[in-house]
Amino acid sequence: MPIMYNTGEWFKVRPDYYRKVELATPDWPLDLDLEYMQVAAAPYGGPLAAIRDPTKLVPVKGTARPMVRIFDTTGKETGHILWNHGKLIAMGWSDTEELICVQENAKVFVFDMFGKEKESYSIGDEASVTKIVEAKVFQSAAGTGVAVMTTSGRIFLKLNSSKTERKLPDIPNSSINCSCWEIVTEGRNSYCLLGREREVIKLFPGETVGTITANLFEKPHDRIIMISVSYNHQHLALYTNTGLLWLGSVDMRQKYCEFDTGRKDMPLQIEWIMNSDNSEADAVVISYPSYLLIVNRNADRSDFPYDPIMFLVAEMDGVRIITQSSHEMIQRLPKCVENIFAVNSQEPASYLFEAQKKFEEKSYKSDEYLSMCRDKIELAVTECIEAASFEFCTETQKSLLRTANFGKAFVLGHNPDEYMRIMRILRVLNTLRHERIAMPLTFKQFSHLNPEVILSRLVFRKHYAVAIQVAKHLNLPESWILEHWAYHKVMNDPNDSEVARKITEKFKNPTVEGISFCNIAEKAHQAGRDDLAIKLLELEPRASLHVPLLLKMRKFDRAVASATQSGDTELVTKVLLEMKMHMMLSNLHMTIRDYPLALNMYKKIMRETNRAGLYGIYNTEDDQKAIAEFHFRNAIESKDLESNLSVIGNAYTQARCTVEAELCAETSRLFKLQKTLSTKYNASLNGLSVHDTIEQLLRMGELKEAEKIRSDFKVPDRRFWWQRILNLAEQQKWDELEKFSKNKKSPIGYEPFVEVCLKYDNAREARKYIPRCRDNRKVLWFIRASYFEEAIDCAFEQRDLHSLYELQKKESIINDRNLLAKTCNCIAMLETRK
Repeated sequence: MPIMYNTGEWFKVRPDYYRKVELATPDWPLDLDLEYMQVAAAPYGGPLAAIRDPTKLVPVKGTARPMVRIFDTTGKETGHILWNHGKLIAMGWSDTEELICVQENAKVFVFDMFGKEKESYSIGDEASVTKIVEAKVFQSAAGTGVAVMTTSGRIFLKLNSSKTERKLPDIPNSSINCSCWEIVTEGRNSYCLLGREREVIKLFPGETVGTITANLFEKPHDRIIMISVSYNHQHLALYTNTGLLWLGSVDMRQKYCEFDTGRKDMPLQIEWIMNSDNSEADAVVISYPSYLLIVNRNADRSDFPYDPIMFLVAEMDGVRIITQSSHEMIQRLPKCVENIFAVNSQEPASYLFEAQKKFEEKSYKSDEYLSMCRDKIELAVTECIEAASFEFCTETQKSLLRTANFGKAFVLGHNPDEYMRIMRILRVLNTLRHERIAMPLTFKQFSHLNPEVILSRLVFRKHYAVAIQVAKHLNLPESWILEHWAYHKVMNDPNDSEVARKITEKFKNPTVEGISFCNIAEKAHQAGRDDLAIKLLELEPRASLHVPLLLKMRKFDRAVASATQSGDTELVTKVLLEMKMHMMLSNLHMTIRDYPLALNMYKKIMRETNRAGLYGIYNTEDDQKAIAEFHFRNAIESKDLESNLSVIGNAYTQARCTVEAELCAETSRLFKLQKTLSTKYNASLNGLSVHDTIEQLLRMGELKEAEKIRSDFKVPDRRFWWQRILNLAEQQKWDELEKFSKNKKSPIGYEPFVEVCLKYDNAREARKYIPRCRDNRKVLWFIRASYFEEAIDCAFEQRDLHSLYELQKKESIINDRNLLAKTCNCIAMLETRK
C-alpha cells in the first residue's frame, strides 16, 4: 500500500490542499523529442497530436516533409498524417476526438485519431485571401468551433462545416497589434478577448466595434502577453511582460488578486485548475521551461522544478501535465479525501478508516474509534465511498471501500445502491486507465461524459472486447458494439466464409438482442464484398429488412424469392417495380415465372399500367386462356366485341376451354341474327342478350322469330313461358293469355298467370286461373284477389282451420256480417268433426 495513502504528493496553496496524481508513464518513440514539437492534446484522457515546431532548429531525421503524429497517453503511436497541404497554423481536438488542423489559406482539415481524413472546409473567402496568422480550436455548447485571426487583424468564427462563418467586430485603433487573444463562450454565443498593450478588448458578435477595458493592473507593466480562460469560461487570467498575474472573473468586473511572479521570461502555458467538488476554479498553473508555478485567488503560491519542456492540458477537474518522461495530473484535493487522510483529522470518516484498520489488526482500539464517529457514521460511510471514487490507486480504493463496507454494518437500513454503483464504475475506470486502453479518466469526467460516450470511444479505438465487458458490467446494451466489431471484420478480414462464421457465432448468442445482419451486409456491399453480403443476408430472417439490400445489389432473383416466401404483397410489389425499372421485360418474365405470387402480382400491375406488356407475358407463357380473356376485356372496353369474337373463340379452342369456345360461337351467331332482324324489322336489336332479344320480338308481335331463337339457342321452356306471360299481361292481351294457358300444360304452373293478373289489378282474369293452381295455394290466391267467400268455401273443403282463423281476422270479413257468420259456422263445423 502506498506510504501515507499518497499524501506525500499533497501540497498546500493556502487555504486549500492540492495534489499531484501520477498517471501511466508515457513510453515515447526514440525519435520523438517533445522539446522540438508542437503538441495538441485532447481532454478527457484523449489522444495527442505532435508535429515538428518550424520555429526551432532541429536535426531532421527521416523525411523532411512535415508529419503529424498521433499518440495515446502512454506514448503509443496510433496514426500519422503526411502533411502535404499548405502551411499548418494550429491544431486542436474536437469534443468527439477528431483532430482539427487549420492552415494558412483558411482551409480546415478534420482527421480521426488514426490519421484518416474525414472532411475539409474553408473559413471563408475573405480569410482565405488575407491569410491566417493564428488560429484556435474552442469548445462551446453548440459544438467544436474554429477561430482564426487574419493578417488584417480580423477574427472569424466557424462552428462546423455546415454553418457559415461569423466575422467579429472591428478592433478599435487596429493600427496597434494585439499581443494575445482567446475565445470565450457563454451558452451558445462565443466572443473574443484580445490583449493589446495594457488593455483588454472584447469583440462580441453583432456589435460594430469592440469594447475596451483598461487599468486592470495596479502595478506598472508594458503589455499583456498571455490570456487564459478557465475550462468553464467563467474565470480569466492575464499575464504581463513584467511577470504580473491578474486573476478575476471573465467579465473583468471582479478581481480576485494581482500577483507578481518575479519572472521576466515568457511562460509556456497558463491553465486554470478546476475543482473536483464543484465547477469553480481557485488557482492557475503556469509552466515555464523547467519550472511550474501554481497561484491561487488568495495570491498564495507553490512551485516545482520540472522537465525543460511540458504541455498543460486543461480538464474539467484539474490540469494534466505531459512531459518527455512523465504524465501527471494536478487537482484540488477533494474535501472527502482530505477529511480522511489529513494529518490529525478529527472527521468521522477518518475515525471510521482507523477503526477498520484496527479491526483488521484485531485490536480493541477499533471500538474506541467507532465510538468517536458512531453518531455520524452514515456521513462517514458516504465520505469513504465518495473518496474511493476520486482515487487512482487501486489499493487506496480497496481500503476505502472496505472501510465503507465495515461502517455500513452499523447503519440501520443502509441502502447499498450507491456503494455498488461506485464499485462498478471504479472497476470500469481502472480498466480504462490501464496502459493498453490509455484513457486516464477521473470519476467526475466519467460521470460527465456518461457511459455511452465512453463505450463509443472504446469502440472507435477498436477495444471491442473491453467495450462489451464494460457494457455488461454497467447493464447497458451491447448489440451496437457487436455491430461495430462486425463492421471492422468486414473491412479488414478478406476471408468471406470465416467472417460470416465469426459474425454468426457472435450474433446467434441468445443474450444479444436487436442486431440486424442487414446493417453488416450493407457495409460489406459498400466495401465491394457482395458475396459476403449475400452470406450475411441469408442469416437475416426478416424479409422486409434484407430484400431492399438485395435490390440495391441488383440480386433480383434472390429478392423475388425472399419476398414471395414472406407472403408480403407490398414487398413483392416493391421488388417487381424495381425489377421493371432495371431489367429487360423478357429477363423479368423468365425470373418471376417460377414464383406464382410474384407472377400474379406482376400481371395485376401490368393490367393497370401496361396492357401491351401483359399480352407479352401471356405470349411468353403460351397461356391461351389468358390471351382470350385479354382480348375479351379489350373488346368489352373498346365496345367492339363482335369483330373480336373469332380471335377470342380460337384462343379458347387452343386452350381447350370447350364451354367458352362454344359460347363465343353462339354469341357470334346471335350477333349475325340480330343484324338480320334489325334490318328486317327496322329495330335496334344489336348487342342485346338472347333473353332481351326474345323479349323485344315478343313486344313487336313476332312470335315465330322469338320461338325460332328460343329453339336455336336452347332457351328453357320455363324461361320462355315466363317471358310470354309477362309480355301478354304487359300488353293487356287477356284473351291471348287465356288461350296461351290452354295451349298446353304450363311448365311453370298457373300461379304466374294469377300473379301477373293481380299485378295489373285484373282480379276477374286472375279468378280464371286460381282453380288450376295447387290446392294448398288456392286459399291464398283467393284472399289476395279479395274473393273471400270463395276462400272460405275452399278452406272449408280442404278442412283448413288455420286459414279460416286467418280469414276470421280479416277486416273485410269482420265488417261483413254474412261472411263473418259463414266463417264462424265453418270453423264450428270443422271443430265438431275432430
